[in-house]
Amino acid sequence: MKEQRSKMHLVMGGRVKDPRGLEFVNLDKIDLVGVYPDYDEAEDAWRSKAQMTVDDAEMKYVVVHLHKLLEPDVPLEDQTPAQD
Repeated sequence: MKEQRSKMHLVMGGRVKDPRGLEFVNLDKIDLVGVYPDYDEAEDAWRSKAQMTVDDAEMKYVVVHLHKLLEPDVPLEDQTPAQD
């Protein structure tokens, strides 16, 4: 049986130089929303935070796929969510 891995995701946000990009300014003021065990939970957190700042074009929240950073050599099909 193949070991199943968690697909951890980080949700973070902050002020960006250009709303079309990902160059964050004031890194000491980045809002680290949290780490989530799957994309659905991360997306819910991202959507909530993004909605709060929808009128501020220079504020951007993103979902970072931590599982891809932590295990870049593991094929995506092997990065399946853990079963309860």
